[in-house]
Amino acid sequence: MTIRVLVADDQSMVRAGFRMLLAGQEDIEVVAEAGTGLEAVHQAARFRPTVVLMDIRMPELDGIEATRRILERTPQTRVLILTTFDLDEYIYNALQAGASGFVLKDDPPEQLLAAVRTVAAGDALLSPAVTRRVIEQFAAPPRPAPPPAYEELTAREREIFRLLAEGMSNAEIAERLVIGDTTVKTHVTHVLQKLGLRDRVQAVVLAHRTGLVER
Repeated sequence: MTIRVLVADDQSMVRAGFRMLLAGQEDIEVVAEAGTGLEAVHQAARFRPTVVLMDIRMPELDGIEATRRILERTPQTRVLILTTFDLDEYIYNALQAGASGFVLKDDPPEQLLAAVRTVAAGDALLSPAVTRRVIEQFAAPPRPAPPPAYEELTAREREIFRLLAEGMSNAEIAERLVIGDTTVKTHVTHVLQKLGLRDRVQAVVLAHRTGLVER
């Protein structure tokens, strides 16, 4: 299945660069571009892309508010936030808006392509540098109590949850626990459903925010 991408950035040269990079991939198609946050919202509603590459600093409407509006209208769309600024307040606000990924513009091209494919598959990710900042921010006290639903997780599901919180992929979890990839995927799905989480990013935030990874 082709991954349909909307590129939203206020700089035309940056959009052209992303289009050139993505156009060289057989499984990716750039269906639209947007130069403002408001235009991104309209284009997303019109073309219903699989993934939106969203610059965080946009005219008319910033990338965070544009993300929030896009996901309200087309919740199946995944938003990958692009920025040169790895500041804590942007990370927190982007996650709160429902972004599935947060990568820096100076990340290597192959990392961006991997990010697009990851969020398109329904997964979520953060740039390694950003992940550290998220962990530091949400691990700081005071910490709220874990959700009651956490107690409903099986011993295996709690184990999977902790490994998710460490940023492990399904393949890495399967290798660590010596189980099949399909089994891991099933457990991850159950964990997210029971805890009412949208994706792995929210699992990381919850784990570190409540201190569950230290238990």
